[in-house]
Amino acid sequence: MAKEKETVDIDNFKSTADLTNNPGFQSSLSIASKDVTDDKPYNPFEHRNLEHPNSTVGSVVHLLKACLGTGILAMPSAFKNAGLLMGIIGTLIAGFLCTHTVAMLVAASQKICVIMKKPALSYAETCGAVCTYGPKRIQSWGPTVTVIMDYSLVVTYFSVLCVYVVFIGSSLKEVMDVYAPGSLSIQAYCALTLVPLVLICQIRNLKYLVPFSGCANVMLLVVICITSYYVFSDLPSIEDRDLVAGIGTWPLFLSTVVFAMEGIGLVMPVENEMKNPKRFLGCPGVLNTAMIIVIGLFVVMGFFGYLQFGDEAKGSVTLNLPEDAILAQLTKLLMALVIFFSYALQFYVPMEMITRTRKGRECKHENLIQVAIRTVLVTATVAVAAAFPNLELVISFTGAVFFSTLGLLIPVLVDTAYHWDRGLGPCGYILLKNIIIGIISIIVLFSGAIVSLLQMIEEFGGGHENQESLNATLT
Repeated sequence: MAKEKETVDIDNFKSTADLTNNPGFQSSLSIASKDVTDDKPYNPFEHRNLEHPNSTVGSVVHLLKACLGTGILAMPSAFKNAGLLMGIIGTLIAGFLCTHTVAMLVAASQKICVIMKKPALSYAETCGAVCTYGPKRIQSWGPTVTVIMDYSLVVTYFSVLCVYVVFIGSSLKEVMDVYAPGSLSIQAYCALTLVPLVLICQIRNLKYLVPFSGCANVMLLVVICITSYYVFSDLPSIEDRDLVAGIGTWPLFLSTVVFAMEGIGLVMPVENEMKNPKRFLGCPGVLNTAMIIVIGLFVVMGFFGYLQFGDEAKGSVTLNLPEDAILAQLTKLLMALVIFFSYALQFYVPMEMITRTRKGRECKHENLIQVAIRTVLVTATVAVAAAFPNLELVISFTGAVFFSTLGLLIPVLVDTAYHWDRGLGPCGYILLKNIIIGIISIIVLFSGAIVSLLQMIEEFGGGHENQESLNATLT
């Protein structure tokens, strides 16, 4: 009986896919069990008895929503830092890198699940498990790495949620100021989002968020169409724009694109809750399908947005639209709704960690505790956003650093650690490839920080001359 109890406890390993107390995740197989034969390799997919699995289409929708947000509206500004030709080439390269690093992370997670005989692992658990089952020198780092990755994701996505609240409040204020100038402050508009956000964040399963993600994608498509109406009207000649911008601004372009594309925190939850996880990777696969659509939209919006507005392209192309046009006002409202629905999806990431750490400590009032935790967390993001309405400048700095690290550098390290004792391929090509991607990720990290610093200087009145001086220094 003691041996059996020990086996069950070990099998109750953490899993990001089990967010609603799914008993189906418990497996009779165990590392500690000596009664298990090795006749048939362990298949983690066969042990994912999910209560609310996501369909393949639903998973594509979630990934699209994770990668398509305000970032696509920043692409014209990104192309300004690269030029028309280099913008296309750079976006394709960045898209390939983001897709490849996500695929490496998911593949490593699935392989580690086989070794550990566990149905699924989260992002943080994957990083820790690769250390534990990797080279001997880093095996003791596993638990520490798991905790660090968990808190990194929470901090990153909490910051993103704060920015979302500021974005919604700012959009509402800009629209309402046209009809009632100065009626309410941006803090008041942020506060007005509290109740709707608390309600939508009570949804606890990704499956039930699919309709909201679908609506957000449809509205985002409408926003893109309205914006495209202005973007494609009376386009100037290509000769009026730079085909290749100065090399000193290329890192700024790359950091913007990577930051816009990355949805690394939602990748493992989406894969873990799929009805058929085998369809996540491969060709066409959920990941490739979603990223091809994302990259295509980024290229089109960036190319023609920069062609239309040139050096006047702003951080969000909607800011370049006529202020007195009804369509422009409608675009801002729709984009606020898109971000509102996106908030619930991004909220899933920090709540996943909180729910996972509470697993095994449930009580008869668990439902009430869940409601309270979600309400407190949403209230905290609204309070921070209302207290610091310019918080997006600081958060963009943090987000750029974390997303470039979590989305590019960490998957490279995970893949390298996994293959270190299992073979790095002919002539060590896996190691060489990962070193190159790692160098690029470090460039993205620092350039992302630089972009945020430049924005801060401009926002807080650092002066045009100071900004040009800093630009020259960086170049």
